[in-house]
Amino acid sequence: MNNKKFIYIISALCTLLMISGCAGKSQFGTSDTVNAQPAETTQDDSTTLDDDSASTDDEILIIIDQTPKPIEGNSFDFVVKQVPEGFALAEMQWITPHTIIADSVQDAIEHGANGEHGFYISGDGQFSGFMYLDYMRGEEGQVVFLFKDAQGNELTWKKELTLSQSAN
Repeated sequence: MNNKKFIYIISALCTLLMISGCAGKSQFGTSDTVNAQPAETTQDDSTTLDDDSASTDDEILIIIDQTPKPIEGNSFDFVVKQVPEGFALAEMQWITPHTIIADSVQDAIEHGANGEHGFYISGDGQFSGFMYLDYMRGEEGQVVFLFKDAQGNELTWKKELTLSQSAN
């Protein structure tokens, strides 16, 4: 049992390192020709800052991918591509007039391990997304990602989104 806990802790730490961008920027520039985006992928780099001293280094880039996958259930994937230095993902939210789902990074790691609905991050941090129930298909809402730094400053990334209506 202790071995399982150790593996989960190591997986969570690796995931947090990958998400927080602590590994540094790529030495090969910003071009990403190996991992081309799927045709139906949408992206947005809007950022809301609590601090007035924002610069272009404070941009957040998240890719949302709703292309069909060979799995059962309903989901979309997301990839955090760019986060300002010192900030780490803290919470993910799906908000509609009827639904509010808010998951911390720890919740998402647990969902990645047990397959529960909501935001998930796989054990090795390779996959992340949002799994939702059938009744939510076609629902229009807002996906929100909250990032925090050690001083408690927050950055928020938001995007209006319609959940896929077809079953995966």
